[in-house]
Amino acid sequence: MAGLKERYNKELKPTLKKEYKIENDFAVPSIVKTVVNVGAGEAVVNKKVIEKIQEQIEQITGQKTVVTKARKSISAYKIRKGLPIGVKVTLRGKKMYDFLEKLVTIVLPRLRDFRGIPESSVDQHGNLNLGFTEQTIFPEIEYDKVDKLRGLEVTVVTSSKNREQGKKLFELMGIPFQKA
Repeated sequence: MAGLKERYNKELKPTLKKEYKIENDFAVPSIVKTVVNVGAGEAVVNKKVIEKIQEQIEQITGQKTVVTKARKSISAYKIRKGLPIGVKVTLRGKKMYDFLEKLVTIVLPRLRDFRGIPESSVDQHGNLNLGFTEQTIFPEIEYDKVDKLRGLEVTVVTSSKNREQGKKLFELMGIPFQKA
């Protein structure tokens, strides 16, 4: 099976170009980057949490992670400015396309009672935001080695001008949306 990037260049790009009557190749909506993010509120009490999450996200994405720190102090949550509170990774190029292909072909079909992604997941700029309740739906994570189920967010940033173009790009990529 051809990779997602190859399919984008051979099939999706010409289709989008024709449908939206775009002259310039660079104006055709494309995927710019994909960000995988995990917030770890419990890192305040347990310092090892961040390392564990980093390890899991690196397994899922195949790329080194960045620790996110609190921007300001919030006394109600015992958070001080500069305290590590999450992990994120930004994927571009080949790793991004590989991750998206895995997301569409392996991860989404594994979800229980999955009826498609809500159309509201695409914002007005054509970016897709997905939230997963547990990291175990990714095939790289071994269930026995998971200390705690944690949610993660995946944001796919596109170069599309509006929501309609972004949604069309995702549909052509094979991302299933809910039927109205």
